Amino acid sequence: MRLPNTSEIVPLPKEKWKGTDVPIRYTTDAYFDLELTESESAFSARMVKKQFETPVTHTPEEYDFPDKLYQDHWEKAEAYGMVGEDGALLACIELCPEEWSNRLLVTELWVADQLHRKGIGTRLMNLAKEKAKEQGRRAIILETQSCNVRAIAFYRSQDTLDECPMAYKDPQTIISAIGDTVRIEKQIRPIYNFKSSDRFTSKKKK
Repeated sequence: MRLPNTSEIVPLPKEKWKGTDVPIRYTTDAYFDLELTESESAFSARMVKKQFETPVTHTPEEYDFPDKLYQDHWEKAEAYGMVGEDGALLACIELCPEEWSNRLLVTELWVADQLHRKGIGTRLMNLAKEKAKEQGRRAIILETQSCNVRAIAFYRSQDTLDECPMAYKDPQTIISAIGDTVRIEKQIRPIYNFKSSDRFTSKKKK
């Protein structure tokens, strides 16, 4: 794999890149677990970082459906990335509009190991933000596994918002619809909904 002379991010046309593997792999010694505290009048939730007894490694080979660009169920996807001098993929982001909710999904985001901590992931996310603005999207959404702590730290640094209650409608739309039927004392802003770790919900081959 030869690094490019420039770090230009370019479109990855579907006719050329469809089916290209996105080799997401990582090793982690921790995960985030959901902890609920309840009483008769209230409840609260928080994500607590916990340690695995032994490090866990996830690789594309363990999944029935490994990540690839332009999978059929992302019909309107567009991909962008960096390509090496030998034509190998070095980094990519895939975006797909979710029309019914007017949101832009980040369906893939990957940077080769040797290019980590060079600002490429941030540049790819900035591209997603630009595309969302151009298309008039209401939000950008994405998801990651609760044990991918490095990815979680990166997404938190990007001010991204994952799937959550109230994501489908603007709060003012809901307030207008319910009228005087309720008294709103506080509004709670949702932050993250983490996808369960494979430690608890296995997607591995039988």
